[in-house]
Amino acid sequence: MNEKELKELICDIGKRIYTNGFVAANDGNITVKLSDKEYLTTPTGISKGYLTPEMIVKVNDKGETLEGAYKPSSEVKVHLKVYERRPDVGAVVHAHPPYATTFAVAHLPLDSYILPEAVFALGAVPIVPYAQPSTQELADGLIPYLADYDAYILENHGTVTVGTDLVKAYYKTETLEYNAKITYLSRLLGKWNELPKEEIQKLIATFRKNNPEGKHPGYVKFDK
Repeated sequence: MNEKELKELICDIGKRIYTNGFVAANDGNITVKLSDKEYLTTPTGISKGYLTPEMIVKVNDKGETLEGAYKPSSEVKVHLKVYERRPDVGAVVHAHPPYATTFAVAHLPLDSYILPEAVFALGAVPIVPYAQPSTQELADGLIPYLADYDAYILENHGTVTVGTDLVKAYYKTETLEYNAKITYLSRLLGKWNELPKEEIQKLIATFRKNNPEGKHPGYVKFDK
């Protein structure tokens, strides 16, 4: 996709996370990698549901504005840390989906494999210790988890998901929130059943067979 198309896609994904209730007001941010030195980011202080392509800002690998009339997202340093440590990542989505954020407030990871779709598409999701939003401390706090996972729950904050492109990164936010919702509701019932280890290993093997070139973080629980 060219730069114009990517800006339009960022706006479309912004509307999706807003209309799905994954963010409120001006929350959340989205970035897309153009090159090792250039990135597109949503602006700060603008609702993700009301973005237009001309609002999207281009920044360098230090977070400095290269093009755009708006100020870049205050969380861009978190995204840049992901790109620095994960060269395979092409896009990052940060949101506050309610069920996953409930696990963030409870300081609970989503590492019980109860749905085959979540195993196949996401894997386990760790809980990242709290750091103040928009700080380098928050960006650095992700470092221990970046190599092994594609989705992260930030204590008392929200979620971050990554992908080789923006659609894949966004889908992981949807899968994460759906899995969090089912996990939460099953625990309200007082009974939930994790998939047998053998079935999980079959799902992992199927993924790896279908994606021989692709790395799938999130399976660390069964790889170590």
